[in-house]
Amino acid sequence: MTDSAAVPLPVILDGDPGHDDALNILLALASPELQVLGLTTVFGNVGLDRTTLNARITRELIGADVPIHAGADRPLVRPRISAEAVHGDSGMDGPDLPTPTRGVETQHAAHFIIEQVRARPGEVVLVPTGPLTNLALALRLAPDIAALVRGVVWMGGSTDTGNWTPAAEFNALADPHAAHVVFTSGAPLTMFGLNVTHQAIAHPARVAAFRALGTRVGEFAAVLLEFFAEHHRERYGWEGGALHDPMTVAWLLRPELFESRPMHVAVDLTDGPSAGRTVADVWNVTGQPQNVRVATAVDADGFFALLVERLGRYP
Repeated sequence: MTDSAAVPLPVILDGDPGHDDALNILLALASPELQVLGLTTVFGNVGLDRTTLNARITRELIGADVPIHAGADRPLVRPRISAEAVHGDSGMDGPDLPTPTRGVETQHAAHFIIEQVRARPGEVVLVPTGPLTNLALALRLAPDIAALVRGVVWMGGSTDTGNWTPAAEFNALADPHAAHVVFTSGAPLTMFGLNVTHQAIAHPARVAAFRALGTRVGEFAAVLLEFFAEHHRERYGWEGGALHDPMTVAWLLRPELFESRPMHVAVDLTDGPSAGRTVADVWNVTGQPQNVRVATAVDADGFFALLVERLGRYP
């Protein structure tokens, strides 16, 4: 989606840091192809206060000059869920986390998104890597922005099984009603679900490549990934964690690393065992209009090589 010789692509990263969210932020801010307009935070892996703090910590680690806007602290309808079992009580357990000095902006994330999209019609890509509540609020307040965004690239959902329930991926289940708003808004949407993110495992050799950078950021990434691996080892028997969120920014930078195709995807809003499932019509059996581009495969070695190269740009 980017051209290194062109004007940088304006993006807003909306997330719930989170180990993999933090790496996604670091990847984006190391990439001159992108102009990061701001970081917006949402409840998710942990509560909003902590996800916002983790975004501030990540920003401070590299001394970035990018605003942070806090957003929704709860889902639109359902009770809040959280993922301390995966990410630890802090949401980024593993490394020693400093106390950041710079604060956050007073403007709500949804209003910031609306303002930025309207100021740059057809230019801004929204990159949510948590529950879609902030985007849903923005779309409800300003439905016109669905036609003004260049794209929405979301990490969430799956074409097959879930990870929080047998049917649902965490980000989708955390606020399925918000996901429904985004999926039915008409905004151009790309989905990176578990079906593709589970193809990129940060096994020990890949973690060692970050540590071999010999930098503070490289060590930070390695320690994050080592902690993140513990849950995946216990649940799946894998050698490391699946690196979900950075696929969104990696796709903007190197789309040739991925395979994708359009599908019709709906979100299950029932209260039964399939609540929060992203129902992907993989074989177009319904004939319904294709509303989402769904990532289906990744060159995992190329993906990790990109991450190591970009994080290696930090001193």
